[in-house]
Amino acid sequence: MVGLELVEEAVALLRRGRPPRGFFFDFDGVLAPIQDDPEAATPDPALLEALYQLAAHTRRVAVVSARPVSFLARHIADRRHVTLFGLYGLERRDVGREPITDPDAQRWEPLVHELAGQARGQLPAQVRVEDKRLSVALHYREAPDLREEVERWARRTASATGLQQIVGRMVVELRPPGHDKGTVIEEQAAPLRSAWYFGDDVSDLEAFAALDRRAARDPRFVGVRVALPNPETGAALRGAADLRVGSPAELRGVLAALCDELSGLGRGA
Repeated sequence: MVGLELVEEAVALLRRGRPPRGFFFDFDGVLAPIQDDPEAATPDPALLEALYQLAAHTRRVAVVSARPVSFLARHIADRRHVTLFGLYGLERRDVGREPITDPDAQRWEPLVHELAGQARGQLPAQVRVEDKRLSVALHYREAPDLREEVERWARRTASATGLQQIVGRMVVELRPPGHDKGTVIEEQAAPLRSAWYFGDDVSDLEAFAALDRRAARDPRFVGVRVALPNPETGAALRGAADLRVGSPAELRGVLAALCDELSGLGRGA
């Protein structure tokens, strides 16, 4: 059940902004429920359809994820002007084009592959080690008591290699420095007059902060930070958000209302 008050609040925020608009989404925990096995995550078909509908009425719709573009592309159609940003923006796929990788990041690939092997050998077997080519993720969702050991190993490794440690929902990730969701939003929001970001995890605070910086440069810009709070990392996002969506059902309702409103405004929205 979607609350009328939530929908009305979302539509009011939409009306505050002016075109061109953009909508940006995290993948895990927003478009797809969190899974013990990361490979098993599948997006909600209704939410994907909402993305395609938003793209029919707005300047930019994008998914900004820690996932590789190759994973995102298996689930998100190459149509309707939906851009994919993988590995915190190190990879990108535009509609109708082959994915591209940040050339400066490619030098980290051999080290990341080596570290993934070390993690499998040095950490308990219950830790899922995900080699993403340019970053390595250490998932301890199936063994939460291993959190301190995993984070300690990641801190030592980050210090020794120069990789950046990112703590998320039952996961620690090591990624090349200088790239995050905030840098993606900073670039993508520059030509927009209104931008929304939907997130559920600590790394999404980087995107929230980018919207704040954009608004600080131009008081006419409207940035809307949407949080999907959760028991694991949701508290920080809840405090930073303009809009709080409590469930996938609520998110479907909010996006449907936004699509309806935008369809009445026409293509220039």
